[in-house]
Amino acid sequence: MTRIYLASPHMSEEGYEQTYVKEAFDTNWVAPLGPNVNQFEQELADYVGVKSASALSSGTAAIHLGLKALGVGEGDIVFCSTLTFSASCNPILYLGATPVFIDSDAATWNMCPKALKKAFEDAIKRHQLPKAVVVVNLYGQSADMDPILELCQKYNVPILEDAAESLGSTYKGRMSGTIGDIGIYSFNGNKIITTSGGGMMVSNHEAYTKKATFWATQSREAERHYEHQELGYNYRMSNVLAGIGRGQLKVLNDRIVKKKEIYETYKEAFRDIEDIEMMNICDFGESNYWLSVMTLKETSQVKPLDILLALEKENIESRPVWKPMHMQPVFKQYPFFTATDDQPVSEDYFNRGVCLPSDTKMTARQQQSVIDIISNLFSTKK
Repeated sequence: MTRIYLASPHMSEEGYEQTYVKEAFDTNWVAPLGPNVNQFEQELADYVGVKSASALSSGTAAIHLGLKALGVGEGDIVFCSTLTFSASCNPILYLGATPVFIDSDAATWNMCPKALKKAFEDAIKRHQLPKAVVVVNLYGQSADMDPILELCQKYNVPILEDAAESLGSTYKGRMSGTIGDIGIYSFNGNKIITTSGGGMMVSNHEAYTKKATFWATQSREAERHYEHQELGYNYRMSNVLAGIGRGQLKVLNDRIVKKKEIYETYKEAFRDIEDIEMMNICDFGESNYWLSVMTLKETSQVKPLDILLALEKENIESRPVWKPMHMQPVFKQYPFFTATDDQPVSEDYFNRGVCLPSDTKMTARQQQSVIDIISNLFSTKK
């Protein structure tokens, strides 16, 4: 059976990417700078509605430089969503700062405002407010940003919005990634659009993105000789990869439509299986439906591992929900705040969740195979 992927690169049928890449080769612009880089920055900034962007080698690099631009350094505190991939918080440690993890809200799956409030109250008692708050928009859906913004504005703490998974999503009419002081996107191979590897930092504060671009090019000063007054990084995006990104951006809206269709197909197919619930989609905005995620009731006889193994047996890729960062061995010594007296929401979703194949190249027949395999598990457990 042809492998069915969780999410894989999907080049445009029109060949937009090849056109821009060929142009880069024809003009010998194959370095980590060039017309495609400049145009990709401008085109993405225009798409999401921000003033400036900096194209970088990865979403992780964008978080690193974004936090650095916000002044995060040795000994600082940074609040961060716990239900995420480790790339959201690794850069906190790169900068010598301390992560403090915030539990999820049950409705959005993202940062819980009540847990964030508890973390701020504790920080006040300790006389050390965080230098920044990293809010992650999980699986394509925005966090409920208004109460988070209200808290951060109250304490005058900036927000870095990790929109690695949510390019094209909205919150109350605003594009995901544009609501905080700095936003970041990832173009890793499994994201809704890809540059093979790459990321983007965006902001309406142009000083942030200009500084990020400077640091990303080894902090080289504008001198005839090589002059460096600050620590630099080799984080700039290649002109070739930026060409792929420009082509992918042209089909982003089509990819969102397909991702939503995949989610709705799963939701309809599993509506009569009481033990299955699809991830809630909030009405405050539009998700890009990057991954379709289900949870199982605690009492279900079918467990997440049963589904993972049954799909794996048929050469179908799926994965567990992210293991929360406060449960990870490398981060377990750091503080964690939750608003519940029961099991933390993030741990509950990790224990009960499954990310289903959400590949935009997946055919209707292939998706039906996924549905049949899962449905049969519940039929045999009756």
